[in-house]
Amino acid sequence: MCNDNTVDKLKNEFHYTLSKFSHEIRNPITLINSGLQMIASAHPEVQEYKHWDDIMDNLDYVKDLLDELSAFNNADRITPKSTDVCSYLKTILSSVKPTLDYLDITLVTDIPDSLPVMMLDQIKIRQMLLNLLKNAWEAVPVPGGKITVSACPKNPGISINIQDNGCGISPEQQATIFQPFFTTKESGTGLGLPIVKQIAEAHNGSISLESSPDHGTIFHIFLG
Repeated sequence: MCNDNTVDKLKNEFHYTLSKFSHEIRNPITLINSGLQMIASAHPEVQEYKHWDDIMDNLDYVKDLLDELSAFNNADRITPKSTDVCSYLKTILSSVKPTLDYLDITLVTDIPDSLPVMMLDQIKIRQMLLNLLKNAWEAVPVPGGKITVSACPKNPGISINIQDNGCGISPEQQATIFQPFFTTKESGTGLGLPIVKQIAEAHNGSISLESSPDHGTIFHIFLG
């Protein structure tokens, strides 16, 4: 059975290996992308090749995957600061409302003034919530979609619920949805929800969900 020092050592080695892997791949990908852009600039006709867009899309996917790997590798490393949670959540939700309005998706919020001041990594928590909100708006019907975000104090922290009226998640998918690289999206990296889980746990919290096909999904987040 591994002791705490062994676990920490293995975790540090994993972080180092993943960082090195991402760094070593990112450099040639950047060079390939730059080279293709130079070719397209000098010979615009190559963009008419029927597979050109597919090539560029695949490169963009690899770059997104590397960004997600970096985020996954650092998700549990937080820099907390004193945060007025009520004001902070309202600011995040205000930032996504124009997008939801444009998509004709209704956003309903219930963020009470009674939420406590907490020590949070504001960048990481924003990343977590925007990831969940993006998943929600990609799942709901357009028009007619509805996303409800509510929060309440829950000793010793807060509870946040994000509910949608989307396509739902099957029990089989729920069993693996927080595992790295599991995805149901064509262009998904499968790292979004594992990152969300790591961020919640780094804040002495947790995340769970309730869902069924065609009846929407509720994500329950606790931050301690």
